[in-house]
Amino acid sequence: MLQGIDVSNWQGKVDWAGHARAGVAFAFAKATEGGDFTDKYFARNWEGMRENWIVCGAYHFARPKGDAAEQAHHFLRVLKEAGGLRRGDLVALDLETNDGLRPERVARHARRWCRHVERHAGIRPIIYTFPAFARGGHCAGLGDHPLWIADPDRPRGSPATPGPWREWTIHQYDHKPLDRNIFLGSRQGLTRLGFDPR
Repeated sequence: MLQGIDVSNWQGKVDWAGHARAGVAFAFAKATEGGDFTDKYFARNWEGMRENWIVCGAYHFARPKGDAAEQAHHFLRVLKEAGGLRRGDLVALDLETNDGLRPERVARHARRWCRHVERHAGIRPIIYTFPAFARGGHCAGLGDHPLWIADPDRPRGSPATPGPWREWTIHQYDHKPLDRNIFLGSRQGLTRLGFDPR
């Protein structure tokens, strides 16, 4: 079982060396939101994770009202400017708001974003969502992507697995004082889900 955290600008400066000493093996940092927002701490977080041998993950907060390809391009550009992807690095799409759109339009946006990232970066994104959002149909057609499920109301390692998924990959089990996650497997198993330059 690997311990992980996820962070954004809300955490400010993160003590990555301290987290590594405390047993954090993987982490996700917010990179972008929508088509133009960049998390001001992302580049620092990306470097901090890498320097402390923490498996690096970057996520994009989806704004389904915007253009999916434009948002994916923005995400990949910010990632490249921060040093780019190396073997085993992870990317994720944070899918938790519908921007007032119907579920099928949200799901279509997410599929387009994922296809763009796969085509241009050669990596299959992980999908971050929560059970009620997925059950509402907002994740249709994404069942072949690894699931990062936010379910802090369930015991650690026993989250709900909403359709279209049959199994979960990462469980976000706590939000206080920090978002905490687990991956049931080895570091090698987790990095297999990440970037492979071949």
